[in-house]
Amino acid sequence: MHFLWWILVGLVAGWATGKIMKGGGYGFIVDVALGIVGAIVGGFIAGLLGISPSGGLLYTILIAIGGAVLVVFLFRLVTKGRG
Repeated sequence: MHFLWWILVGLVAGWATGKIMKGGGYGFIVDVALGIVGAIVGGFIAGLLGISPSGGLLYTILIAIGGAVLVVFLFRLVTKGRG
């Protein structure tokens, strides 16, 4: 159930990350997909650091956005020069 929560929050994080990061983005579907992956990554990293997601919805969204920004940054490094 916790995993499903991060996916739902990832939808919001993907949309927000598409607005935060400079550049044209990758389109709504890819932005949301990267947001979902980023939310899961953000939750995993927070768990490793001992940060509990018990701070409520806003707290969870901020962690998800942080993870999504990291994933988009890495994705851009990997795909640089393609397209």
